[in-house]
Amino acid sequence: MKKMIISVLMIISAGLSAQSQGNQLRYVLFLGNSYTAANNLPQMLSDIALSTGNTVVFNSNTPGGYTLQAHSTNQETLSFIESGGWDFVVLQEQSQLPALPIEQVEHMVFPFARKLDSLINISDPCVETLFYMTWGRKNGDSENCPQWPPVCTYEGMDSLLALRYKMMADSNMAILAPVGRVWHYLRTFYPGIELYASDGSHPSVAGTYAAALSFYTAIFRQDPIQVTYNASLDQETAGYIRNAVRLVVYDSLTSWNIGLYDPAAGFNAEVNGFEVSFANSSQYADQYEWDFGDGNTSAQPNPVHIYNASGDYEVRLVAGHCNMSDIETQAIHVLPTGIEMVSSSLTRIFPNPGKGTVTVTGRNGFLEGYTFELMTMDGRIIRRETGTMTDSLTMDVTGVQPGIYLLKVKDLTDNTVFIQKVIISAP
Repeated sequence: MKKMIISVLMIISAGLSAQSQGNQLRYVLFLGNSYTAANNLPQMLSDIALSTGNTVVFNSNTPGGYTLQAHSTNQETLSFIESGGWDFVVLQEQSQLPALPIEQVEHMVFPFARKLDSLINISDPCVETLFYMTWGRKNGDSENCPQWPPVCTYEGMDSLLALRYKMMADSNMAILAPVGRVWHYLRTFYPGIELYASDGSHPSVAGTYAAALSFYTAIFRQDPIQVTYNASLDQETAGYIRNAVRLVVYDSLTSWNIGLYDPAAGFNAEVNGFEVSFANSSQYADQYEWDFGDGNTSAQPNPVHIYNASGDYEVRLVAGHCNMSDIETQAIHVLPTGIEMVSSSLTRIFPNPGKGTVTVTGRNGFLEGYTFELMTMDGRIIRRETGTMTDSLTMDVTGVQPGIYLLKVKDLTDNTVFIQKVIISAP
């Protein structure tokens, strides 16, 4: 893997919690500023993951005050992206910009979120972009308040940040770590937990712990309640924060687009005799594995398959993208076109296997009219006769290639149908 590794935390089985959900490895690149660097958020995420038996390998570029625009031309950032091999690349904008008037955000923020996301996907289409939703300042944005009153309070600034980060994630088909929403929950229900550093802007250890748990839940999709690492917090405080992340993030993953863009398998089948056309309706997938239930497979998106015999088949489609996949199974019933029912007036075919001629005997004696068809297993008619019979009827099969065929007899008196496999042997 072409990257400088700041920290590689190996899974250590001894001493892991009995509730471990672990043995997953994730490579994460953090691109942000001092909000990410404070209290070493990437390292705290790794410590949290390790406590559940998982492993995080990370790197970061977090110059103070940096914007997404600055990252879009920063050579270290671009080199990290181009190296590839990441599972997630985290994008964090400067703390004030997304809460500015929408005209400014559309000029100063959104284009660079799009540019970075595009660079990430060009380098490696399997990487997921993960936006870091930050929080409103403790007492609002006093710097921009005179020109933009909505940010004069924490609530006003925080709601705008939440909205704009959701817009960035949605427009780029990316996922969110809704750290700002977790902070909002904690400020509402646990106001005694100090989430801010002394400047009322950067996170305290508790604030970073809430952020790291949010990233853990978004990346591993695991219940944060299982985490045993508390950073330097007391057990009670850490427990309150874990519960907040569970309620806000884990219980509502799709609200933050987590799993929303995973492959979802689906298909429809149109049966025409022995020929079945499959229409693929899968989403977010570009790799397909079909199992038609008769020993045959295909990797085509929309295959057409010809069965060799009538019957019930379980068809399975595995739709995948990168290292993710989904499975859809359906039962289909295959019968030659036009079969209404099996007639009780016809009893048996002989000889079977046969050569030269094939004879069908009738149970009810005289039939006023019939059609007599010899078909290949894919439903193609190769011999056809129409006539009457008394006790039996015979078809000349001279010259028919040896193999397995279907013999279809339709009684024109009541429109019932008799169909059975017949083997034609070599002369």
